[in-house]
Amino acid sequence: MIDLLQAIIPPALFFSAPLIFTALGGVFSERSGVVNIGLEGLMVMGAFVGIVFNLNFAEVFGIWTPWVSIFVAMIVSGIFAVIHAIASVSFRADQVVSGIAINFLALGLGVFLTKQWYGKGQTDMISRPFYTTNIPFLSDIPIIGSIFFKGVYLTSYLAIILAFIAWYVLYKTPFGLRLRAVGEHPMAADTNGINVYRMRYVAVIISGLLGGLGGSVFALTIALNFSQSTIVGQGFMSLAAVIFGKWHPLGAMGAALFFGFAQSLSVISAGIPLLQNVPQIFLLVAPYVLTVLALAGFIGRAEAPNALSTPYIKGSR
Repeated sequence: MIDLLQAIIPPALFFSAPLIFTALGGVFSERSGVVNIGLEGLMVMGAFVGIVFNLNFAEVFGIWTPWVSIFVAMIVSGIFAVIHAIASVSFRADQVVSGIAINFLALGLGVFLTKQWYGKGQTDMISRPFYTTNIPFLSDIPIIGSIFFKGVYLTSYLAIILAFIAWYVLYKTPFGLRLRAVGEHPMAADTNGINVYRMRYVAVIISGLLGGLGGSVFALTIALNFSQSTIVGQGFMSLAAVIFGKWHPLGAMGAALFFGFAQSLSVISAGIPLLQNVPQIFLLVAPYVLTVLALAGFIGRAEAPNALSTPYIKGSR
């Protein structure tokens, strides 16, 4: 049983981390009342920037290259998210259409620049990815240490820690109260002196930062290069985790862990007797099937923020 858990848990955490980061970004955006279908595009931009920066600055930053790469990817994706904020908040465009445009724009820009800079449809493989490690002291704990803290990526636990930080920010700070107020009743928030436009801009930019973090972590731990197929569906899976998790940071984390486990099935199936004879194609599509089933079962019970997808016009009634 211990060997089975060692085979299941680290890969599940490994695949969950990018989804957790991106889903948390979606929670911030949608809690402010802005639908962010563009999470996929923000992940694409993060993956592209993370890989390109890693390839060009590996000799400069050495072992710190992957960490600096994800930071740069966060900044660029945060700036990229401003496009969605301008369209959906300032110009009051349809938020779904704006998000879809972000997805197409990010993928098109990434593929175009890749072909221009590398002369082919994908970048070279990076030389400074994230590596698995044993967490000091914790990995020495009997039984639990070998299951949860040996051969893991630090980014997996960074994602879990960040989920609790996001919960604290949203539910225990004045900023979080204002953000949720803007997403529930923007006119009342405005009446109480809260700048609705500013809060929504900040929330969308935070979603860009976290989406870029998710995309770059995926690229630097799983894909190890960038192409048009590096990020395929992870952003939409993260959006599903937001809804499945009922727009709550810890709920989104739990849903992302579930989807991450589903993604890991094709990798860990050889070590699980019940899955050894299952055709690989079924394991590959399992995450998407489970995503649809989860939403079909829980979408009716989840309560979205009241002002979600509703543009706000100052002074309107």
